[in-house]
Amino acid sequence: MKNYATQMDAARQGIVTPQLERVAQKEGRTVEELLPLVAKGQIAIPANKNHRVLDAVGVGSMLKTKINVNLGVSRDCKDYDVEMQKVLRAVELGADAIMDLSSHGNTEPFRKKLTAECPVMIGTVPIYDSVIHYQRDLKTLTAQDFLDVIRLHGENGVDFVTLHCGITRKTIDQVRSGGRLMNIVSRGGSMVFAWMSMTGKENPFYEYYDEILEICREYDMTISLGDACRPGCLADATDLIQIDELVRLGELTQRAWDRDVQVMVEGPGHVPLNQVAANMQIQQTICKGAPFYVLGPLVTDIAPGYDHITAAIGGAVAAAAGAAFLCYVTPAEHLALPNLDDVKQGIMASKIAAHAADIAKGIPGARAQDDAMAKARRALDWEAMWSVAMDPAYAKSFRDDRTPEHDDTCTMCGKFCAVRSMNKALNNETIDIL
Repeated sequence: MKNYATQMDAARQGIVTPQLERVAQKEGRTVEELLPLVAKGQIAIPANKNHRVLDAVGVGSMLKTKINVNLGVSRDCKDYDVEMQKVLRAVELGADAIMDLSSHGNTEPFRKKLTAECPVMIGTVPIYDSVIHYQRDLKTLTAQDFLDVIRLHGENGVDFVTLHCGITRKTIDQVRSGGRLMNIVSRGGSMVFAWMSMTGKENPFYEYYDEILEICREYDMTISLGDACRPGCLADATDLIQIDELVRLGELTQRAWDRDVQVMVEGPGHVPLNQVAANMQIQQTICKGAPFYVLGPLVTDIAPGYDHITAAIGGAVAAAAGAAFLCYVTPAEHLALPNLDDVKQGIMASKIAAHAADIAKGIPGARAQDDAMAKARRALDWEAMWSVAMDPAYAKSFRDDRTPEHDDTCTMCGKFCAVRSMNKALNNETIDIL
């Protein structure tokens, strides 16, 4: 039996793991193409050894753009059955990852249920769980407490953990000196900032990073380097605080790779449309091509209730410019915990953005579905259209609700339909409009 610690370690030894074979199959690539990219860290295959039902996927800018779905209970919405319904719906709709961001209750049974039953990647943010797990105020927690929770998540089978390792005591001075309109909007980042402010100590995720790497190496748990200082409004985008943290994340990426630990780097945030591509290029340079995992980016601040759209706009540009992994944003962003319908809308918006970017990047096979749709539309073959639509039932519901007089038309154009007229003209048939 071939021995390896992580997917990266295996690739560096030239070992083709079952997970790598599965990724190659899904991507339509050969293992020979992908192996060196996993070895270099430019593709991550988050696959905890204890997540035995995982159907592995690869995350990298040269692969299909992946989608993450955030969910989890809160003090105001604490029904785990509802969250599990969201999980099942997300998987059905094609999500590639689920992040459990629960901030209330007994979280471990739900987390273990996810890794026991869910075939997609599972991610968590251990600092959230630290307060819940110990049922103690943040100030009383120690560095060892945080490390023990990371280990617990590894034991539970979590595939990737978001750790806010790049924020340091230097950041406290930068934020306190002013200049930011929204300060820190990352929930985990604000908790680390608060812990440092109250204890006077350095960020434990930064100070004890080597110990964290050993835990992640043991379980082959990928580190998602959290952007504690991501901009929370357009005014703060691409500022010194954000870039200073990104430089540290680049250093931490290399340290992880030196221990064969896979890394993803998290990115902004709220970013004006004209700065999105530049943000991706800066990250790729500083972090040496490590997969970039972005929230949005949201390209305007004034659309609460429609932020799945603002995020999809930014996400499409980001992914086309090199982002590998889009964290979905729902209509409830900034407003409430998303319900089942919000989850669906967020996923579909992100899937559209990801697919549009994959076409722009020239991902093999990305446009095949679009070409099939064009052929179906030219033939006015409605059943064929449903078969290649991203959401067939939803598309079909419009036609069922608004039935046209003639089957070869819709209620928009009727017999004025350009496709119908062209088909008849090219077949030398009479074009009957009236």
